[in-house]
Amino acid sequence: MTDQATEAGRDTEPDIPGKPTSASRTTLSHIMTHSDTNLLGTVHGGVIMKLVDDAAGAVAGRHSGGPAVTASMDEMVFLEPVRVGDLVHVKAQVNWTGRTSMEVGVRVLAERWNESTPPTQVGSAYLVFAAVDADGKPRRVPPVMPETDRDRRRCQEAQIRRTHRLARRRAIRELRERRAAEGFED
Repeated sequence: MTDQATEAGRDTEPDIPGKPTSASRTTLSHIMTHSDTNLLGTVHGGVIMKLVDDAAGAVAGRHSGGPAVTASMDEMVFLEPVRVGDLVHVKAQVNWTGRTSMEVGVRVLAERWNESTPPTQVGSAYLVFAAVDADGKPRRVPPVMPETDRDRRRCQEAQIRRTHRLARRRAIRELRERRAAEGFED
């Protein structure tokens, strides 16, 4: 699922060799402390979101071979509370690439400090990053090369999310234009 601008752009630019999903996959781990807690005594969602963005940014930069900036975060889901003392693992990988952007999928796992059980998934998110050059202008990214059936499924799902993001953005823009034409102020 590519748009016409992407197709046209790829026809006039030299090919960039693709990179397998495993080339940029990473895990960031962090022990949660009292300074990470909210008023309920569990880890603040914003702390987890920062770890998610940090891990996803590392993956995006690694995959694109340079700086990449967060363009959006989709579907940040918190499944279980994280507590002080938990060792949190944030696992990230590139799911899909466009011409200058890429979707990074992130899973958040927590190991309870006082239990000898396997890590529990406590959250997940999808982020879109844009690769930029030294002047902050978009630059091309290598295509991602899914290696496993799971990677291929993630790539297909990422394309669906992209289609939905673009459709939602278009629908909102059209609504605002219609309202402006009708004389409504926003």
